[in-house]
Amino acid sequence: MSFVTTADGTQIYYREYGEGQPFVFAHGWPLNADAWDGQMLFLANNGFRVIAHDRRGHGRSDQPATGNDMDHYADDLAAVMDALDLKDAILVGHSTGGGEIARYVGRHGTSRVAGMVFIGAVIPTMAKSPANPGGVPMEVFDGIRKAVLDNRSGFYMTFPDTFFGWDQGRPEEDGLRMAFWSQGMAGGAHAQYQCVAQFSETDFAEDLAAIDVPALIIHGDADSIVPIDTTARIAATLIADATLSVYEGATHAIPAQDQDRLNQDLLAFARR
Repeated sequence: MSFVTTADGTQIYYREYGEGQPFVFAHGWPLNADAWDGQMLFLANNGFRVIAHDRRGHGRSDQPATGNDMDHYADDLAAVMDALDLKDAILVGHSTGGGEIARYVGRHGTSRVAGMVFIGAVIPTMAKSPANPGGVPMEVFDGIRKAVLDNRSGFYMTFPDTFFGWDQGRPEEDGLRMAFWSQGMAGGAHAQYQCVAQFSETDFAEDLAAIDVPALIIHGDADSIVPIDTTARIAATLIADATLSVYEGATHAIPAQDQDRLNQDLLAFARR
């Protein structure tokens, strides 16, 4: 396996294959790089280099007691990109990963970046507050934290009902539930608990304003985890060159459930 060592000594796992312009993927919570298998295989077979890493505390990366915050996530991504000397990269972030790639630009700029794709992303901010009255109530995130504390394994068995929209009537798929559970349990409880505050309460507005490359924002209008009206629709107004693509009827699990459409959109974005 391949690892990059960050400034604080954390080992970040990454995988890469293919040749050509690089796509760099940042996964959602509580998953890991395996969540991008469908996109990575497709793009590698269509002439691109693909790279995905496991966020610190998740998957095969180290589980440090410190640094489980959005700034470190962004700096860890920078460490991978610098180590591989990536140029003209297209950054793709799903959910929490969307916040991670936004914060990467806010902290490190776009000298290595040619474009960005946000999928069901937690930008510009999720939690309800006086500044974000339409956001998700904090009680929801408190409930996630309690579930991680009380029975993390059980929670990762039931949370897919919402993640994949099975509680909205979509047919259940045992393989997706098993993949979600196995990826979640591969990470550490401490890091995953701390990450909840990072994806829910972080304000990415200044990061989005710093994006000076083309951006594609993809979001499902049936996403009950990251509601489109208080995230993607607002984010599209904060990025200078952004295109919003609404997947009608799509849930939060676009990379898995809308794989073919997403893959074609990523290919078209790269070849624009």
